[in-house]
Amino acid sequence: KLIPRLVKVGIAGSISLVLAPKLPADQMTLESGALVTMIITQIVTGLALGFLTQMVFAAVSAAGSLIDLFGGFTLSQAFDPLLNNQSSVFGRFYQLLATVLMFVMNGHLLLIKGFMTSFEAVPLSGVNFNNLKELMLKDLSLFLLSAIEIAGPLLAAYFLAEISLGLLSKAAPQLNIITFGLPLKILLTLMLIAAAIPLIPNAVETLINHSVRDGVQLLGAGK
Repeated sequence: KLIPRLVKVGIAGSISLVLAPKLPADQMTLESGALVTMIITQIVTGLALGFLTQMVFAAVSAAGSLIDLFGGFTLSQAFDPLLNNQSSVFGRFYQLLATVLMFVMNGHLLLIKGFMTSFEAVPLSGVNFNNLKELMLKDLSLFLLSAIEIAGPLLAAYFLAEISLGLLSKAAPQLNIITFGLPLKILLTLMLIAAAIPLIPNAVETLINHSVRDGVQLLGAGK
């Protein structure tokens, strides 16, 4: 959302100039009804591909949000200009790290290539959205599973910490567990975050590949 609109229009125009000579001339028409149908179909196709990609890719940011939630960092919230909502420390950190990794691994080129190949895979007006709901449900489950797997080491540590604090509260009832437990989990997060960060590169690569496969599967429904 921070990218200026003129830059977005320029990128879209550049991709259009590259794609225009490759579009099959026999599928083009100047009839108003058919032309409007093609335009609407391409807009809906782009929105569907973008939504599937965004939902899967946001799993990394959700993993950071889980760490913030169970680690006590949700107490310090900041405004995220990219998502136009409130985000906490590690949610924002994971989001920026995943974005950097996507560009480092040329994931953005893979997504653009998949988008450009979509015009060769299916006709301009032949996309079928019968399996879109199935893809969305599958990606939602993958979204939740990936977020838990990325934050897995810290979530396991939080679970053990909660058990320890529960036993400690039984052994020493006069101890204020809430006051003692919050800084303990924050310290635990800072100590173990190094074990969770190495899981992000493989997760980003897997999620990008999955996004491209979903796009191919969605477009393949029109064949």
